[in-house]
Amino acid sequence: MTKRIKEIDNLHIMGYQELPTPGALKDAYALKGDALKTVKRGHRQVKSILNRDDPRLIVVVGPCSIHNPQEAIEYAKLLKPLADELAEDLLILMRVYFEKPRTSIGWEGLIYDPHLDGSHRIDHGIRIGRKLMLDIAEIGLPIAIEALDLISPQYLQDLVSWTAIGARTTESPTHRKLASGISSAIGFKNNVDGELMVAINAIRSASANHSFISITEEGKVAVFRTEGNPHCHVILRGGKSPNFDRESVKRCEEELSKAGHGGNIMIDCSHGNSQKNHEKQIEVLKDVAKQLQEGNKSIIGIMIESNLEEGNQPIPDDLEEIRPGVSITDACIGWETTETVLRAFAKEINVALKARST
Repeated sequence: MTKRIKEIDNLHIMGYQELPTPGALKDAYALKGDALKTVKRGHRQVKSILNRDDPRLIVVVGPCSIHNPQEAIEYAKLLKPLADELAEDLLILMRVYFEKPRTSIGWEGLIYDPHLDGSHRIDHGIRIGRKLMLDIAEIGLPIAIEALDLISPQYLQDLVSWTAIGARTTESPTHRKLASGISSAIGFKNNVDGELMVAINAIRSASANHSFISITEEGKVAVFRTEGNPHCHVILRGGKSPNFDRESVKRCEEELSKAGHGGNIMIDCSHGNSQKNHEKQIEVLKDVAKQLQEGNKSIIGIMIESNLEEGNQPIPDDLEEIRPGVSITDACIGWETTETVLRAFAKEINVALKARST
């Protein structure tokens, strides 16, 4: 092996730790049985809605980010009966976010720091994450994630029925290439400033064929060639100002039409649209219901940040002081509110959704 020159090669790397190959992790935590049925069903139903063969709305709901697997399972067990109850109108997917993008620094998510202590035991996080996703799929809930890292999808993406590319990465050429090869449907958010064309350009790019470097299931570096992802859509998440209103949706429809893409739009009730106030997600949801009642045909889904308990909290120095069921990232509405607003939403839009299928 060629001798490395320390002054210029890996100068700032302190060390590394090998991970299992994607294939080895998939063998250890295999997708089969009821979990496999859930993922397949989720794929079919999400794409059926995007293809306008199913008039229902996609609902991506769950914690801003998951930090406690036991609490995530508790949430899933509450969500599954509600998903079954509202299945005539809503296709409910659980938000299972493990990677947290940061503008500067902070906790980066369950995969990167599963013990919340800065130890960054990614070897633990990738196993904990895959096991949790299997457990949620076995409960019967399709899974939604955000694709942030460029390698982790090789470990987890087979368990996913819908994927988001976030506001900070929608403009990234490498994430667009990654999206072009991902098997699930993909939603691209407008950027943090609210710029819409970033997401539309991302759809154009991800719909085309690409080549990019990643790793195979055997852990070998390889060039992947893609045919493009035909199930891309826009997520309006607000920016400097909200963009869930009728005028913003209409503008998005017009820009998608100009770009030659189908008018599929998802509304994120949180982030810029709620102006970082978790309670305002309910106001956004009511506005979306009104747009649907008035005949809107382009809105195909919504996103809600919800947890067992309302609000959020910082990570305390003493981890024993973490309040159960409360987000450690963005503030969420609590479970009781989630049940109430989703039942009301489904009831309000039932007639409008039936009209879509005629």
